[in-house]
Amino acid sequence: MRSFLCSLAAVATFGLIPMQASAEQLPLDHPAGALVKKYLTAVVMQDWKTAADLLVPNSLERRQRETVNIIKAAPTMTDEETMLAGYNVKGVRDLEGMTPQEFYKADREAWHKKLKLTPEATKRKQETLKITVLGLVEEKDKGYIHATVRTSQETLTDKIEELFLISFVPDPTNPKSWLISPEMKDRPVITPLDGSAPKDEAAPAPKKK
Repeated sequence: MRSFLCSLAAVATFGLIPMQASAEQLPLDHPAGALVKKYLTAVVMQDWKTAADLLVPNSLERRQRETVNIIKAAPTMTDEETMLAGYNVKGVRDLEGMTPQEFYKADREAWHKKLKLTPEATKRKQETLKITVLGLVEEKDKGYIHATVRTSQETLTDKIEELFLISFVPDPTNPKSWLISPEMKDRPVITPLDGSAPKDEAAPAPKKK
């Protein structure tokens, strides 16, 4: 009995020993910190080309494909025209013919048109932008880097503060750099297992009446 109790105690004690973490705290002057500031500054300045170049291409492609499919699935032509308003295109085929980077620019411009901010308010937000990188952590087994960032900016009437989690993945074209994966915190990362059949990501849209 004593031996059995000792064994249980040993197991319980082992369970309390923390496992070695695969994450590592990085210094704030790590290059990823500068990339965070470059990206957020580009977004606030509406420099969509610079922002697009810092994003994972697959993410831009997915956003384009999903948006096009949603518009194609509009129940009526009037609904489709409403969805296309602000894109400055003649039809959904124009969106399909864009590169993912061109679509990102058109999509962001359309979004900002809906906000209807005055030039004065936009200028004030750009002039008062402050970006503070609070921490950087690397998932060493995956090569991911996660940044916690605090931003502050002002409109003509309010001060706006936001907290962001921005994730980076290794840039396949440059082993010494990283790209932002904007969806990592919002949707699961799904990797097909060996031998599994690929799934169609989108079904054909129904015809409009």
